[in-house]
Amino acid sequence: MNPITIRLLSQQLVAPQFDTPAEVVGYMCAMQAQEYRMMRWAVAMRTRKPSAKAFKEAFDSGLIIRLHLMRGTWQLVSANDYWWMLDLCASKATAVIKGWMSSNKISIPDEELMWIREILVQTAADKRSVTKEDFEEALLQRDIQMDEHRLSYHIRMAELSGTLCSGDLLPMKASYSLSVEKVKSSTKMDRDEALMLMARKYFQSRQPATLEDFVWWSGLNISDCRRGMELLGNAIHKETWKGRDFYLTDDCRTRGFRRGKFHLIPPYDEYLIGYKSRDIVLPQEHRHKAHNNSGIFQPVVAFDGVICGNWKPFKEDFEVDFFNKDHTGEEVREAWQAYRRFITN
Repeated sequence: MNPITIRLLSQQLVAPQFDTPAEVVGYMCAMQAQEYRMMRWAVAMRTRKPSAKAFKEAFDSGLIIRLHLMRGTWQLVSANDYWWMLDLCASKATAVIKGWMSSNKISIPDEELMWIREILVQTAADKRSVTKEDFEEALLQRDIQMDEHRLSYHIRMAELSGTLCSGDLLPMKASYSLSVEKVKSSTKMDRDEALMLMARKYFQSRQPATLEDFVWWSGLNISDCRRGMELLGNAIHKETWKGRDFYLTDDCRTRGFRRGKFHLIPPYDEYLIGYKSRDIVLPQEHRHKAHNNSGIFQPVVAFDGVICGNWKPFKEDFEVDFFNKDHTGEEVREAWQAYRRFITN
């Protein structure tokens, strides 16, 4: 087994199989979307023809939704997966957020939660797509002064209740819409079916991966993750590599990889954040250059799937800092040009 090759193929980073951003997000199940500007490249780089315009069209039309979901952090999900993933993940994510509130000595009574939510709903209904500043203004009009931190928790809880989700894609800041207006309702899925679907989507898009990787990524209990994997039956199998047990789907791709390719990977990309253990593609001595212990991830460069440097996506001129002298900036020029084409297309 060559885990790096299989991951590149499964993550659609080489020989991508999809034409549209919505197809990619649906295939990946959920994609980390912490960095509002770079989440667009994270999706588009996995399509055959990356296009910023295509991403915006999918986002504004509600084919792709951004919200706080797994582990209480920002995720992108497809409209088809929105409701069942909320049902599956909301209770755990809500517990995580309440834990953060407690550590920050913030307490929001149920009466306040419902009262403020009514104002958020009315504001979003009036304007269709609103920013946090619009919510702040609506509160001030009612003589309610609330610090930004507290309001952020109200918004997150509204997201996890299925009340708010992403609005239109703006250049620099998030916007919000009413979920019922943005995402079509769907037939409720039973828990076992949802666990099996999440397990299938996770392993098909991130294989080979361990049980611990799946638990970390999903934010669910280990018993739930095991249940989802068990329900897959013969569609998934185990292979041991360097003393660790990895799981793969029986239809995983192994062909299509060509050596000599660089990737400019955005911060918080699933290529790293989708796993608890990242040492397969990230040498331990360089780990601190890719992410810190507080969960801050940097833009990184990969060569043949191995993380080998950092890059700066918001500079007009290409800047790359390799961890060693094995590569030069000119070698990555083609990848940089593909990124610049994406921005303008």
